[in-house]
Amino acid sequence: MSTVSKIMNKKPKSVGPKTSIASAAKTMRTARVGSLFVKKGKALVGVVTDTDIVRRAVASGKPLGKLTVEKIMTSPVCTIEENSTIDDAQDMMADLGVRHLGVTKGGAIVGVISVRDLLLHYKRYAQSVIPAGGTYSEPKISQD
Repeated sequence: MSTVSKIMNKKPKSVGPKTSIASAAKTMRTARVGSLFVKKGKALVGVVTDTDIVRRAVASGKPLGKLTVEKIMTSPVCTIEENSTIDDAQDMMADLGVRHLGVTKGGAIVGVISVRDLLLHYKRYAQSVIPAGGTYSEPKISQD
């Protein structure tokens, strides 16, 4: 079974807690990511996602150039160990209702995994199991 470390983003982007929502959104667009870790110095203090921006910032009607990520970030960051299975990551995201998990190695953040990463993994897996142009059928299990 594949592990989280095989499909995680090993270079997660981060911003400071005083970063404006508008600036964070531009960083996400440029980096083509849906989340940014929020760091105060070297300490990880939270995560801000595209969903946080929409639901907690845009929907509030407050000026996005003045509202900072620390006001809408999720803290603490939900994490999973890098040697966990991809199915474990999927289950954790579903149970916690999140779309991004920080990936840890010995307690330190070493990456991030998103729902998009899971979808791409399962798509590649399905393509390797289902022949091109064919249909998938359940394997026959002998009743011996």
